[in-house]
Amino acid sequence: MSEPPFSEVLRNATWSDHESAEDESYLKALMEGRLSPEAYGEMVAQHYFAYVALDTASRSLADDPVAGPFVFPALYREEALIRDLETIYGASWRSRIEPSKPTRTLVARIEQVATWPGGYIAHHYTRYMGDLSGGQFIRMELQKIYGYQPGGGVDFYLFDEIGSLPRFKNEYRARLDAIPADEAERQRIIRETKLAYQLNTEVLSDLRRVVRAELAA
Repeated sequence: MSEPPFSEVLRNATWSDHESAEDESYLKALMEGRLSPEAYGEMVAQHYFAYVALDTASRSLADDPVAGPFVFPALYREEALIRDLETIYGASWRSRIEPSKPTRTLVARIEQVATWPGGYIAHHYTRYMGDLSGGQFIRMELQKIYGYQPGGGVDFYLFDEIGSLPRFKNEYRARLDAIPADEAERQRIIRETKLAYQLNTEVLSDLRRVVRAELAA
């Protein structure tokens, strides 16, 4: 019997972590339309700090033979997040946002593993495959709730430059399957991916404070 492809092994090994990341009270309140635009902006702000770190790592690893195949300039999110923050908070958006403690921990980990191609891939996979999947449902709901249109507000979730999302995700999985790594390295990547899910879930968990503040107002 042939071994399953690494993309399938990785997905199965981290599925419970993925579900935990989705089952958060902040996201539930957001999707139910119970939060103000500014409260939605709290999540956008945390994304901004994380993706600046991830995009920076991408640029530094563009020529790496292992990590390079996962560097897609069309995926860079910093400019899209800036447009979203300007739409939500106005021109003074930089003075309105700051990284939470869990976000600082996540950023520090991304920076720490930026010289390890497998670690970079773990964090890249955790974020982008989620953005290209469940993130598209979130975008459609936010457009209904807040009336945002392309150009600011939900640009973070727009990936027009990569074309067909299903085709891109299939290509991404093929690149995961082709990673030149032995079993020990693949297990290390799986462990880092599980950690990446945990750190991202902690960022969302911290946003419960926003829900409490909104509902108490």
